[in-house]
Amino acid sequence: MRTATTIEASAGEHWSEQADFVVEAEKLGLDICWVAEAWGSDAPSALGYYAARTDRMLLGSGVIQVGTRTPVAVAQTAITLSNLSGGRFLLGLGASGPQVMEGLHGVPFARPLSRVRETVEIVRRVLDGSKLSYSGREFTIPRPGGDAVPMRLSTRAEHDIPLYLAALSPAMLRLTGEIADGWLGTSFVPEGAAGAYFAHLDEGLALGGRSRRDLDVCQGAEVAFASDEEALGAMVAGRKKELAFSLGGMGSASTNFYNHAYSRQGWAEVAAEVRERWQAGDRDGAAGLVSDEMVLGTTLIGTESMVRARLRVWREAGVNTVRLYPAGQTLDDRLATLGRAIELVREVDGPE
Repeated sequence: MRTATTIEASAGEHWSEQADFVVEAEKLGLDICWVAEAWGSDAPSALGYYAARTDRMLLGSGVIQVGTRTPVAVAQTAITLSNLSGGRFLLGLGASGPQVMEGLHGVPFARPLSRVRETVEIVRRVLDGSKLSYSGREFTIPRPGGDAVPMRLSTRAEHDIPLYLAALSPAMLRLTGEIADGWLGTSFVPEGAAGAYFAHLDEGLALGGRSRRDLDVCQGAEVAFASDEEALGAMVAGRKKELAFSLGGMGSASTNFYNHAYSRQGWAEVAAEVRERWQAGDRDGAAGLVSDEMVLGTTLIGTESMVRARLRVWREAGVNTVRLYPAGQTLDDRLATLGRAIELVREVDGPE
């Protein structure tokens, strides 16, 4: 398995410390660094800076939110970052959710599936260097009724640009299997992934005339090492409110893809009750419903032997790239955790 991490460009840290983390992660042997956007700093600006500070590691937008930029602007960004990094850029796109799209950006969230599909089609035409003439449900280029004629960019992509989609819902998973080079997933329980995720990805792969080897399955989880059972118990307890927020506080009142994903993996009743309590303002009560099993099932938290065993389970489930979110109070702590996790992935990939 390849190793990756995801950072937020401005996650309450000094920019210099975040850049130091990226540089040192490359020295540790990390293969990919994804930069998230969400409702913080934009990803492309940070990616350009990290491209100048690194030499080998792949850099990806994890993710650019479809609808906040025109498809051609997305393609321009991808070409620029790929060319200036010497071909080290991966384009990650996602539909985001109604709260961010409508509540922050003021653009419609409606029809995310067709917006993502058409955006990918337009981006790929631009990357091919073609004059752009497109007529779809969401986008028409050039706009009709005027004097504009089809154009092409004056710049060209000098390298291949793999395209990843962030997906959780069955429909978006099918689309990912059909048209994407990679899947950026989360809320992943390997024991329940066959029905919750891979069945839908495989449907899409079949529609696209492809197989699993044509798709990079990139899954992420927090990684933390506990010295003993007592320390592990404290770690798990500390993560329950975070998971309760994902189940109850993410998305909007009507749409929470994280909650739906956990529901499809065997926790429908508890996921529904956690959301109900969280929405009612009972945050502690919501966290109290989260079980140890739920935390351990979707993270890489444990003793070294536990984490090593879970990595094997992830690999057997079909994960090609493991995205590691290293725990730690300081930069050195997080780098130490990341370094040991990378070593364990290498051990798992080596001779049994």
